Amino acid sequence: MTEFTVNGQPVRYSGEGRTHLADFLREEMGLTATHIGCEQGVCGACTLVKDGKPVRSCITYAAACEGAKIRTLEDYRDDALMARIRAAFKEHHGLQCGFCTPGMLATAYDIATRLPEADEARIREELAGNLCRCTGYMGIVAAIKAVLAEGPHVAPEPPARDAVIASARFGAAEAPEVVAEAAAAPVVAERPAPLTDGHRLERVARIDLPAESVWAVLSDIRQVAACMPGASVESVEGERVTGAMAAKIGPITARFGGTAFVTYEPAEMRGAVAGQGGDGSSRSTARGEVHFALAPSGDAGCDLTCEILYKLSGPLAQVGRPAIVAGVVDRLLADFTANVEAAARGEAPTASAPPGFARLILAALRNMVGRST
Repeated sequence: MTEFTVNGQPVRYSGEGRTHLADFLREEMGLTATHIGCEQGVCGACTLVKDGKPVRSCITYAAACEGAKIRTLEDYRDDALMARIRAAFKEHHGLQCGFCTPGMLATAYDIATRLPEADEARIREELAGNLCRCTGYMGIVAAIKAVLAEGPHVAPEPPARDAVIASARFGAAEAPEVVAEAAAAPVVAERPAPLTDGHRLERVARIDLPAESVWAVLSDIRQVAACMPGASVESVEGERVTGAMAAKIGPITARFGGTAFVTYEPAEMRGAVAGQGGDGSSRSTARGEVHFALAPSGDAGCDLTCEILYKLSGPLAQVGRPAIVAGVVDRLLADFTANVEAAARGEAPTASAPPGFARLILAALRNMVGRST
């Protein structure tokens, strides 16, 4: 049994001795800011802080961390100095593809607090253990120089953290001591604040039925859920709806449970949905807003316009690239409109399965091809 702390939280490890710390953090604890590159301690992508010093987590065994204090990049989310370093990387184009960035940031933080007088030669020497495959060293060095010029900087004491990580039980049979389901489905009582960032999509779908017939379906949230592949409604209390949305992307099967607030403007045949939810298994969270409107179009038809704003976080955000998500939306909207048409005609939905990976990739490819032609 090995006991140590990760981001201020106690964990116990009793798995195989050969398991390195990076795998333990990523696979068992869902702390995926720690990237794995060479697994030989050469590239530095897995660099994190152990007992106040940057180390390679791919050549550090979890079983050898007895009493250690581990800090991953997730623990610096409200650290003012790290925020400045991140901003400097962005200002000086040091981010590149981003794969080496977590290790670079950990090393840059160490340089900023340990070597306030470092010149460019010393910065480059300190960065020698962190490889950037994009060769973005000029920007990275410039970013660190800019931060040093604003110093000297002192590393603050790590903040006390609430339990936000899963238990440490990689390969272990013992019951976990700390169990905190990250990103569990939240049930919120009040409408979330409007999203001010995130990804935005706009789509228009043609439906060959009168707008009034389609509105009869859209104005019933339970019918809407029945028409949306992977969606389900558990309860409706006024404007507040609790339910879930399922999807499978690559190795991740997510079921986002949460709360949404639905409003309608019948006279205008428009409405809005604002919600947030979490998937406990993938430790991913999502927030989103959908504004929709119906307008008569052509002979006995109508157009359904949707404006979608969303924000993903957690492991699913890494595979949920905007092009993939756009493919998800297009696939869902196609199935949804087909089901709404069927429901408006009094028929059962024709497509109800949540989107799988192959369909999402095909949809994403269609998006890409569509944009290039």
